Amino acid sequence: MQAINLTRVLKVNFLALFVFMGTFTFGQSSAQTYAAENEGWLVDVNEAYEVSQETGKPILANFTGSDWCGWCKRLTKSVFIHDEFKTWAKENVVLLELDFPRRKQLPQEIKKQNRNLQKAFGVRGYPTIHVFDLSKNDSGEFAISALGKTGYTKTVAEFTAGVEQMIARRGSE
Repeated sequence: MQAINLTRVLKVNFLALFVFMGTFTFGQSSAQTYAAENEGWLVDVNEAYEVSQETGKPILANFTGSDWCGWCKRLTKSVFIHDEFKTWAKENVVLLELDFPRRKQLPQEIKKQNRNLQKAFGVRGYPTIHVFDLSKNDSGEFAISALGKTGYTKTVAEFTAGVEQMIARRGSE
């Protein structure tokens, strides 16, 4: 598994979030007509935030190039499509897909959201998986509490073990 640079990830907290705060109000039609490539994944960070708040689970965001990135397709085939992963994810995380396709068109609001989150997290390659908690201040602005990141992993067991280590840090920081 790719080494986690937690210091770099934690720098995302607060400041970078203000860069993309005003971009998450979606029209109902865009959010309802666009769906993630993988079943069970959300595409709207606001919706992921709400589910995370309701369930107490962190968000697992997959930065992907679904229609062109070979490693992204391999990660989907080796991890995300398996029932073992789906069962684990339901119990442990809120899934958020942040796609950067080349051939299909995303709604403008989703494109803008994804680009802003990409900048806030400093994502430079795909696939990149970030695990984090979101909170809102009194002004409704998000703040990230980053737990870690990873990339391509060969198996469900390897992937989930790595994410579980990230989640275990939740209370220790």
